[in-house]
Amino acid sequence: MAFYKAIATVGGFTLASRLMGFVREVLTASFLGAGPVADAFFIALKLPNFFRRITAEGAFSVSFVPMFSKILVDEGKDEARKFAEEAQAVMIATLLPFTILCMIAMPWVLYVVAPGVHCAAGDIHCSTERFQLAVNFSRITFPYILMMSLTALLGGVLNSFGKFAAFASAPMFFNGVLITALLFGSHLFSSGYALAWGLAAAGVAQFGWMIYNYKMIGYVLMPRRPVLTVRIRKLFNLMIPGAIGAGAAQINLFVDMILASLLPVGSISFLYYADRLYQLPLGVIGVAIGTALLPMLSQALKTEDKSEVVKLIGISFEAGLMLSLPAAIGLTVIAGTIMSVLFEHGAFTHDNSVQSSHALIAYAIGLPAYVLSRVFSTAYFARQDTKTPVKFAITCAIINTVLALALITPLRHVGIALATGITAWINLALLMRGLHKKKHLDLPINSVKRSGLIVISGVIMAGVLWGLNTYVLHALAGNMWHKALNLTVLIGAGGISYFGCLFVFGIFTRESLKALFPKRKKQDTIEAVQRIEGQ
Repeated sequence: MAFYKAIATVGGFTLASRLMGFVREVLTASFLGAGPVADAFFIALKLPNFFRRITAEGAFSVSFVPMFSKILVDEGKDEARKFAEEAQAVMIATLLPFTILCMIAMPWVLYVVAPGVHCAAGDIHCSTERFQLAVNFSRITFPYILMMSLTALLGGVLNSFGKFAAFASAPMFFNGVLITALLFGSHLFSSGYALAWGLAAAGVAQFGWMIYNYKMIGYVLMPRRPVLTVRIRKLFNLMIPGAIGAGAAQINLFVDMILASLLPVGSISFLYYADRLYQLPLGVIGVAIGTALLPMLSQALKTEDKSEVVKLIGISFEAGLMLSLPAAIGLTVIAGTIMSVLFEHGAFTHDNSVQSSHALIAYAIGLPAYVLSRVFSTAYFARQDTKTPVKFAITCAIINTVLALALITPLRHVGIALATGITAWINLALLMRGLHKKKHLDLPINSVKRSGLIVISGVIMAGVLWGLNTYVLHALAGNMWHKALNLTVLIGAGGISYFGCLFVFGIFTRESLKALFPKRKKQDTIEAVQRIEGQ
């Protein structure tokens, strides 16, 4: 099935990228640890990513892809290309001056988004070193927002043609460049500056990769003078509520960074390392499903194929739950072992590992909700409804802030992560309730029944992991190699028990496995373009 193939393509490249990302994070932890330099770099890394999630992966993508797909089907390839060129011109005209302004005003920007970084609580020396490093690093990394926004535009066009591999594989360049910067750039600069320059170079590399893929299919976007055409105005009308919603979601991240900057030095780093592990399944599963579902669901709604809409939502829901639940359970039950094996090297101490594992458990609680939210939010976006999710995003931003403020005193950085995990479930409930009220919750009854069996399989897996980790492998723990072996055994036992149960329950079959790894056909993209041109 095309949907499974798309998930396998996007998820496969994303998994490869995330595995490379683990290598990068292990090296980062070894070189930087969890001190002031690490805190400063993670601020510089998060800052452009906050805005990127709004301009690239947030409001723009969910508004642009359905519009581009519709123009592609209704008006043909040339008109769709013209629309993409118009969007590209306006994007450059908007983001270029914004990037330059933020680089100039970076000290004031950081006073807003990370006020405690100048003088963290518990830092008796109250040094300005961390603040100055954060300013310098952020000025180097901020142009990344422009490169990645343009990359997302090109990726949205390629995805609409069914060519998912190019955009999905772009993050591999990001991780490859940063790994190279750490291993070789550290001989020229300090590790922090090497990573900052590496991040800027990674944005250029990813954009160059997308341009190369465009040339491969003969679909090049030419420069245009920015003009607010009718279609661009419509795009902005769709983006405005989406930007507010994405901005509201990013408020959670801003609040987290603001609060973490007020805690003792290292708190930002603890949350960062935990977030990187939590983002692995979220990126591989959630992003893959959302990326594959949006263009397919948009086209099914355009052709009024009700049965295809119901089928896509049902498959997405089951796939999201089936893949995210074991990840959440694993990250919760064996968080300490995972964190120790992956990061406890060099400058990253055992205490750093323990503190980060506590945050990981809190984050992991909300993982299934985040993945399933991708499915149901896509159901809104495919209908070009970007307003309804905004209300939920704003509500959840307020709830997250209140929870974080309430939990930070007793739990410190763990309270910040726990607020995020709880809010994820609230957001999912609101999205599903909204679709149900509009009679758009196209979820087959059979999918609901099967989801119950998936949850039972997860409970059995949790019991197996807990029993092994507590009574068998914990007693055998020794050096790092023993811990790595124990982690391998736990992952294998968890996977066998979980997917074994799914097989017994008839959820995971040979047919579904074959559907995840279909035989790839050559010229798929060219044939898709030719079909569109012939319409």
